[in-house]
Amino acid sequence: MTGPDTSRPPIRFRGRSFLAMVLAPVPPIAQWLDELDALKQRAPAFLTVRALILDVTGLSFDRSDLTELCAELAKRSITILGIEGIGPTALGPGFPPPLTGGKPADDVTVPEGNANVASSAPAAPAPAAAKPTTRARSLVLDQPVRSGQVVQHLEGDVTVMGSVASGSEIIAGGSIHVYGALRGRAIAGAVGDANARIVARRFEPELIAIDGLYKTADDLGQKHWGQAVHARLVDDAIVVTALD
Repeated sequence: MTGPDTSRPPIRFRGRSFLAMVLAPVPPIAQWLDELDALKQRAPAFLTVRALILDVTGLSFDRSDLTELCAELAKRSITILGIEGIGPTALGPGFPPPLTGGKPADDVTVPEGNANVASSAPAAPAPAAAKPTTRARSLVLDQPVRSGQVVQHLEGDVTVMGSVASGSEIIAGGSIHVYGALRGRAIAGAVGDANARIVARRFEPELIAIDGLYKTADDLGQKHWGQAVHARLVDDAIVVTALD
């Protein structure tokens, strides 16, 4: 009988936090799926590169309803990683796991390194470590955000001194300020901040979102296209106004 292989590293468990988007169906489900199809047509990549949670809180869903809905989402190449709002009971094979206790990642920090892509990922758990007394609330980027880049900062505002190219994305826990042209996607208030704003010197976005509400370029129309604008939430609707 041989002993353990001491040349191999031990099994390790690490804590890690990812930004997940939540899909909350609204009855009638058939109409909600039609609206989802319309969104995918206007912004094909919006739902394909994210961790997605299905929230059925308050819906009278039984197992067959969930089976049908998950199948419809799979037809649309939308992969659900977990289901919220069904309690702790496992649904069994073929279903994503139930999730409870979702909350904003209040202790997420932005690691130092490449300033072009700021991702949120906490370090391995360290219960004995003291919490910092202060933390950075704003991320300032001196360089333009190029196509294909994703800037994620859940701790506060994101300020871009240059432009945001089409095909790029900014995700902020707070507000987003762009001193050049905004041509990519801007998602403000990503962890639940209805007071977040989006301000751009030249407004030409593919998509904007504030606290989970979104508008694509088609939804925004041409009224403020190419202008300096200010976008905010008013009565659960995104309102875009020109800056004086």
